[in-house]
Amino acid sequence: MISSVRGEVLSVGLDHAVVEVGGVGFAVQATPATLATLRRGEQVRLHTALVVREDSLTLFGFADEEARELFGLLQTVSGIGPRLALATLAVLEPDKLRAALVEGNITVLTQVPGIGRKGAERLSLELRDKVTALGATGEVPVVSAPGALRAEVVEALAGLGFPAKQAEQAVDRVLAEGDGHTTSSVLRAALAMLGRKR
Repeated sequence: MISSVRGEVLSVGLDHAVVEVGGVGFAVQATPATLATLRRGEQVRLHTALVVREDSLTLFGFADEEARELFGLLQTVSGIGPRLALATLAVLEPDKLRAALVEGNITVLTQVPGIGRKGAERLSLELRDKVTALGATGEVPVVSAPGALRAEVVEALAGLGFPAKQAEQAVDRVLAEGDGHTTSSVLRAALAMLGRKR
């Protein structure tokens, strides 16, 4: 199990980053919020989870241990694979996700594209007791300039499969609602908005 990687960021894509560790470039899948904190040429340390399949080895990276723990926990529920677990963490911050699971807040859980009412109920039922054991997050939000932030979030949404026009409209609506936005907060709000339209 590769539980963390530390090294230079060689490139940052829409859904992954390449981190060089000891001369080897590891492709690490991550949420748009995590990718937004990475800069090419800078040193980074990511907590990781290696998912082994018959035909692939995929490395998923997280800014903190709590997010990695939740990622693993989500996959213990039937019907939740690594992609859907990562999408859940892209939409909901660890604290918000944990609160929704404990309270059985179906409305919050169904904001994640791909999770319907039954799936949300199953998530809450199976994970309610397990998530209370996880600690609080110490993640520091990253604030970007409005123009850069808009472009970043639109690009991330396009990478998740949303049409560019639809992504731009959702991001503009979120940004119009107030200031003090971070990349991750705008992304979550836009995803929630787009999820309701589907």
